Amino acid sequence: MSEKGPVQREMEELLSAAFPGASFTLSNDSAKHHGHAGDDGSGESHFSLAIEWAGFAGQSRVARQRAVNKALGDMPGERVHALAIRAKAPGE
Repeated sequence: MSEKGPVQREMEELLSAAFPGASFTLSNDSAKHHGHAGDDGSGESHFSLAIEWAGFAGQSRVARQRAVNKALGDMPGERVHALAIRAKAPGE
């Protein structure tokens, strides 16, 4: 397994701060997209996030994704080309 890069570490720090007590896995999928659109050569352009947080209870899928994108600030769409988000509340 490769070492986490600075973008992934920063994303994990932001997620931990925004969603206290959340359980999440942030996977760097950039190698699967080498040479495709959005591959900037950094090795940190495409990610997948699976996050479970009690605060998501009662929120729609769109509201959850907006909360994640807000927590990450300018990263999605600026420094990260693609972020697949699977957000759920415990028990879902």
